[in-house]
Amino acid sequence: MNELILFLPCAAGVEDLLAAEVHAITGRSGDDLRVLRAGVRVMGAWRDVQALNLKSRLAQRVLVQLAHRPYRSEADLYEAASGIAWEMWFQPRQTFKVELTAQGSPLQSLNFATLKIKDAIADRFRARAGGVRPSVETRFPDVRVFAHLTAEDVTLYIDTSGEPLFKRGWRVDKGDAPLKETLAAAMLAASGWWDPETGAVSDQPLYDPCCGSGTIPIEAALLAAGVPAGASRRFGFEALLLHRAELWRAMREEALAQADARP
Repeated sequence: MNELILFLPCAAGVEDLLAAEVHAITGRSGDDLRVLRAGVRVMGAWRDVQALNLKSRLAQRVLVQLAHRPYRSEADLYEAASGIAWEMWFQPRQTFKVELTAQGSPLQSLNFATLKIKDAIADRFRARAGGVRPSVETRFPDVRVFAHLTAEDVTLYIDTSGEPLFKRGWRVDKGDAPLKETLAAAMLAASGWWDPETGAVSDQPLYDPCCGSGTIPIEAALLAAGVPAGASRRFGFEALLLHRAELWRAMREEALAQADARP
């Protein structure tokens, strides 16, 4: 497959830190790596998709951009979604969910806009799979589709993360007023204790006077040990047709072996 356009959303103010981390993981820079509002856009291969999901501590998700075009009505959204080869990404027996965000959209109903995108995906499968279409599942879908509307353009993505990346997989009980692990990592980077570009951590002790449920020191301990952010969880890309389990297993085992070798 040709290079993919990836968008990694993040918390506001974290964009530059995330860009440094993405550069460290993918080696991309210049025109291939752009800081945008509340996220980073990077060109990458499928291997980069897997590596970013596994290793990024600052991104909320890893999204693959499939379409970007102007729109004026819900019919334009239907046309845009109909033109995407969804059958290359997942199968009609799988479930999916469409999530939509908007900023300055002229459309009256975002719920109706979401419905038109969902219908376009289902209708394309029905036309190409002998009348079979994927079902919608709002809680635990196999595949998530994201759409973002501005005043003039619609961008359609397929999600490769599944659950948000702040869900590292180790937490059993979130406790009261939990801090997201992605924000904890951003605080460690902003404080200078962790450098997301080099991966280096400070040799100074880390003191958290407002420990709460321990998110910051636990994130710091995993960083110091070199444990990948997603070492204990599964990802959405594992349900997509491009996924090759043996290649993913090798990448994950290599990352874990590097962690084991650190003091």
